[in-house]
Amino acid sequence: MMNKPPQMMTRPPNEDFSLKETKPALGVGKTAHDKLTSTYDLVEQMQYLYVRVVKAKDLPGKDLMGSCDPYVEIRMGNYKGTTRHFEKKTNPEWNQVFSFSKDRIQSTMLEVVVKDKDVVKDDFIGGVLFDLNEIPKRVPPDSPLAPQWYKLADRKGDKLKGELMLAVWWGTQADEAFPEAWHSDAVGASADGLASIKSKVYLSPKLWYLRVNVIEAQDLIPNDKTRFPEVYVKAMLGNHVLKTRVSVSKTINPLWNEDLMFVASEPFEEPLILSVEDRVGPNKDEILGRCAIPLQYVDRRLDHRAVNSKWFNLEKHVMIEGEMKKEVKFASRVHLRVCLEGGYHVLDESTHYSSDLRPTAKQLWKYSIGVLEVGILSANGLSPMKTKDGRATTDAYCVAKYGTKWVRTRTIIDSPTPKWNEQYTWEVFDPCTVITIGVFDNCHLQGEDKPGGNRDSRIGKVRIRLSTLETDRVYTHSYPLLVLHPSGVKKMGEIHLAVRFTCSSLMNMMHMYSQPLLPKMHYIYPLTVSQLDSLRHQAIQIVSMRLSRAELPLRKEIVEYMLDVGSHMWSMRRSKANFLRMMSVLGGLVAIGRWFNHICNWKNPITTVLIHVLFVILVLYPELILPTVFLYLFLIGIWYYRWRPRNPPHMETRISCADNVHPDELDEEFDTFPTSRPPDIIRMRYDRLRSIMGRMQTVVGDMATQGERFQSLLSWRDPRATSLFVTFCLLTAIVLYVTPFQVVAVLTGLYVLRHPRFRHRLPSVPVNFFRRLPARTDCML
Repeated sequence: MMNKPPQMMTRPPNEDFSLKETKPALGVGKTAHDKLTSTYDLVEQMQYLYVRVVKAKDLPGKDLMGSCDPYVEIRMGNYKGTTRHFEKKTNPEWNQVFSFSKDRIQSTMLEVVVKDKDVVKDDFIGGVLFDLNEIPKRVPPDSPLAPQWYKLADRKGDKLKGELMLAVWWGTQADEAFPEAWHSDAVGASADGLASIKSKVYLSPKLWYLRVNVIEAQDLIPNDKTRFPEVYVKAMLGNHVLKTRVSVSKTINPLWNEDLMFVASEPFEEPLILSVEDRVGPNKDEILGRCAIPLQYVDRRLDHRAVNSKWFNLEKHVMIEGEMKKEVKFASRVHLRVCLEGGYHVLDESTHYSSDLRPTAKQLWKYSIGVLEVGILSANGLSPMKTKDGRATTDAYCVAKYGTKWVRTRTIIDSPTPKWNEQYTWEVFDPCTVITIGVFDNCHLQGEDKPGGNRDSRIGKVRIRLSTLETDRVYTHSYPLLVLHPSGVKKMGEIHLAVRFTCSSLMNMMHMYSQPLLPKMHYIYPLTVSQLDSLRHQAIQIVSMRLSRAELPLRKEIVEYMLDVGSHMWSMRRSKANFLRMMSVLGGLVAIGRWFNHICNWKNPITTVLIHVLFVILVLYPELILPTVFLYLFLIGIWYYRWRPRNPPHMETRISCADNVHPDELDEEFDTFPTSRPPDIIRMRYDRLRSIMGRMQTVVGDMATQGERFQSLLSWRDPRATSLFVTFCLLTAIVLYVTPFQVVAVLTGLYVLRHPRFRHRLPSVPVNFFRRLPARTDCML
């Protein structure tokens, strides 16, 4: 039986991947007459019942020793929150806050109970009841509600020994207690996993480029003095190792004058370690000396002026009984110029959608031009990401990254339609930057945080370029969350955002459009493409490692997804998309060429006659050419203003060639590097790549042929063709000297625009002459 070839992957016809404009009730309560206001004006208000449990006193003893192990239990219908318990303490202090979402409250009473923890069954000490209708409302900037002492009572209402200090109030997510409070949404998380559901703000470490200019070494002492040493320098910073080339001068005073570039982060915890090594054989190197340079004492350079070079003494180390021992210093030394480059921007993102373009040194920063505010409202229709207790579920949270500031919303447990309603703010220094917002599934609710353990799953992400936003306008849209899987593109849900870009100085913002995109050091002393790739890889590793060590870790898979680590990898789909983008850009030139061809062929005689008149006017009055061109561009821009984009851009499957892609191309895109596929598939892909490269080779060869024909006009490779061209140039020069330019231009234009009855279908004489010129294709093997 023959196997059917895999079919092209197309999206379902009913799948909606478009951007939708919404009209949420931002910054107001549920009723129009609600007097509650909030500084969170880009999110919908969410009402919460807050309970602050401060402390207790004079609790009765419940064990034989007259003491107790108290804790507090807060009950609200089916929801229950619990404080930590204390051993043998009758006057405990908790100072914990609990919040219950008003949308999920199904009770009219709040019960706060103090219990004594026991092995068999916890004993009831006493409690306090609150009627929800009697609880006061509080909205910042009002001062926090002062806690009060409440006498404990039994279930019948009779007073018992002991008092409990509490504060209970209605508030919103703008309350200061909200970020650190226990939320009723967290009932599905274990005690160890509670920390992983809170919202958090992170800052990327301050990154510097470290330039190590290895100049020379002196008075090296190789162990084998009978051979010429092959010396190189190895530099190590953290886990990153770079080497110079082997010195051409094979002496004990080798020269290199070679730059090694690293990425370093503050605080500088690890020194730069350099070792001078002699290659004594294949895969066998001998250390001639090493030195350690603490980065705290390294010079910091802000511009292109060179820093002073220094000599560093080399030391030898030997291992004695498992400990590193130093030998006495000897005369060998190495000449270095080491500096921290503050004039560069350390790229950890692609320059195509970078969120920050400032140099490292704060002294070189320009003033901010505005503020970006983002309200992360909610998500709809999220796909189930895992199975819990036999049913599919999703525990979603958002991560937003702009500049060095990362934010993480709280995790909404077990909901395909989570509502976060959290608002964040960033300073903006350049309008041509991009904010990235990703949605993830939390896989650490049970506290599993082991190396190689569960990884948080990606649900999708959105990018918004600030320069496409109108200032002071609130954009409320529902963005599709699109993810490319090996089975094809899939819509994982929608995220609802409110975005506002406020400009503080219009002149400063307009001035930014005249400035270089990157700091000036990138242009004065540019780094090579390979250096930038290596340094970006180092920067991503440093950022992901630092953020994964935070109190609430922002894990490596999250950072890498937000920073688009794999964007440089080969992809047939992405190559097609880029080719079609290029053809779309050239489509305008093609359209102009077709329009001019129609003019030359008199498809519309009236238009052709008008073009003749315009041409003659411009030839007679050449000073009108440039004003006419710019006026025409101005009119086109004004005309297109009617159809300007009203919505921010979003990820499109059509542009990405993701809605109609071959399954094998997707499998190749998701393949590991190096490949893990069987040999027959690799052979098929290699043959396919050869055929594509063969076509590209032909195109490149044709372009080279045309260029070589231009060169052969004056190279006398074809003496008859060159003599004809030289004679033509002489006659043309004489004619142009004696003929006014306007006459020549008019005659040339009339000849090009002549009527079709005066044309021939055969190629023109210049084209025939050019095609007969020799190229070097006949010299190739």
